[in-house]
Amino acid sequence: MTEPILSVRDLKKHYPLKRGFFNRQVGAVKAVDGISFDIAPGETLGLVGESGCGKSTAATSIIRLEDPTEGEVVFNGGGRAGATRKDDGTHPNDVTKFNKKELKRFRRDAQMIFQDPSSSFNPRMPIGDSVAELLQVHGMKNRAQRRTIVGDLLERVGLSADDYDRYPHEFSGGQKQRIGLARALVLNPDFIVADEPVSALDVSVKAEVLSLINDVQEEFGLSILFISHDMSVIRKVCDRVAVMYLGEIVEIGDTDEIFADPQHPYTEALLSSIPTPNPRVRGEGIELTGTVPSPSNPPSGCRFHTRCHKVIQPDHLDLEQAVWRRVLDFTQWVTKGEVDIEDIRETVTLDEDEEPSKQELKDQIREEYDLPSQLNDRTAEQVLEEAIEQLVADNEEAAAEQLNSEFTTPCAETKPEHTSHGDGHRSSCLLHDEYAETELAVSDD
Repeated sequence: MTEPILSVRDLKKHYPLKRGFFNRQVGAVKAVDGISFDIAPGETLGLVGESGCGKSTAATSIIRLEDPTEGEVVFNGGGRAGATRKDDGTHPNDVTKFNKKELKRFRRDAQMIFQDPSSSFNPRMPIGDSVAELLQVHGMKNRAQRRTIVGDLLERVGLSADDYDRYPHEFSGGQKQRIGLARALVLNPDFIVADEPVSALDVSVKAEVLSLINDVQEEFGLSILFISHDMSVIRKVCDRVAVMYLGEIVEIGDTDEIFADPQHPYTEALLSSIPTPNPRVRGEGIELTGTVPSPSNPPSGCRFHTRCHKVIQPDHLDLEQAVWRRVLDFTQWVTKGEVDIEDIRETVTLDEDEEPSKQELKDQIREEYDLPSQLNDRTAEQVLEEAIEQLVADNEEAAAEQLNSEFTTPCAETKPEHTSHGDGHRSSCLLHDEYAETELAVSDD
């Protein structure tokens, strides 16, 4: 097996939350919380997920623009389990442990393309000097030689060598991103992190830049970590995909396999958001409901269970899956105190002078929170009805206790392990791990 050019193991980046006069730490934002993957020489790995899932933080931690909290990033040799380590147990090629001299040497081999090309250049500096600055930092003192190298690179990315003396404001967004690519290539690196490099571009320019990145990768033999929230872009440029949710990688595998047979519900939802070019084919997008959790207080068990459209029911309940999702969402809202009974009362009495009846309020609660007038499971219906009655009686705590005692899911109690689906394809979901093979099988008998 080819040794990976980059091997990431249990990488974490937590930002402390501090409060009070003494600025004491009271928690942490777990932006990246234990991710692992490898990138082979010449490979493009896509890191995909919604905004806020930790993709960019993972990128800056890997490239050491900020220091990780924990974990290991082994670069250029040493990804093997049996590789020689130092006396303190660390790997000699672990980027997270590099000193200033080692980090400077690492910068020659690993570069980054930033999301916003407009903010990544000094507006008072000609773009040629911005690109050539890296050569100067790394020891090339001859200005004429720097200019020759940069001019050649500008032509390779579709611009002109004469553009060297022009300023950033004279270029379009797509041209600036080409210049960003030239800057990333100027030191002839082995590895590039591309952080949403085309998200700010229109469709036609986006296609040109993606094609350019493909051409440059083949010419220079680059390995690329390509970060995006756009699955259609990922499909076009990546060999493998790692799907990230709330600081964790929930699925990873070959691009074609994941697009053809996604194994995690979150991956399914992302793929369903890709628009179809055929107007005769009506899309069947998966709507993610529930509240997006905070990375400072992620849910227990599977972090996706608060929004998952396939969240597991307890053995004693038998509800339609969509109804079960709405019941869990309602339970979350009641628990967080987000059901405003006075607002519901005003809605019912909007066109009436009389005080609404208890039944009218109960019916309005079901309507507002998209709950059926009658659940098809007798036990579930009884619990829901009693909880709604407690809400109408302004007893929110009792309603929350009633709902939480009955409407629980194994997904909130058990953290799923990564399950192999063959040939490097893995996902972390209770539907596929040992829990599904034991507990769910027993419940079906």
